[in-house]
Amino acid sequence: MITRIKPAITLEPRTAAHAEALFRVLAEPALYEFIEEDPPASIEALRQRFARSESRRSPDGSQQWLNWVVRDEALNVAGQVQATVAADLQTHIAYVFGSAFWGRGIASAAVAQMLDMVAAEFGVSIFFVVAERRNGRSVRLAERLGFVEVAPEFAAQQRTAAHDVLLQKVLR
Repeated sequence: MITRIKPAITLEPRTAAHAEALFRVLAEPALYEFIEEDPPASIEALRQRFARSESRRSPDGSQQWLNWVVRDEALNVAGQVQATVAADLQTHIAYVFGSAFWGRGIASAAVAQMLDMVAAEFGVSIFFVVAERRNGRSVRLAERLGFVEVAPEFAAQQRTAAHDVLLQKVLR
């Protein structure tokens, strides 16, 4: 019998001060095969973007914007996780990790820890994640954590793009 031990990871609330370290991860072109945005233009642009979200609230106050930097056991910045909690507690999550950290269990441990923290702090019991269907790595991560694909009708109501999959996890 093989026992798999979770890697030791640390989640830090993301601030503008993380821009330089996270830039090295987020500037990696391979990450944007399935993400519909461009890599950050510069460390300064990333610093400004992070500064705007440091309050952890949307500008209109209707959502909690929760972002964490993920560090591995050697304290290297491995990526980031985020949760957007709406007033009705509908919560969408996202995650991105540098390719050097893929396949080490870091993403699974970080997302699981984030889900636990958000559930405990805000009382969230249903989480959603949207992933490009062709992004098998992201979809498999969500499925390993207990997310399942929603019914096509619900995905359409949520305006999920045809090339994406909407998955949900219900905590009991």
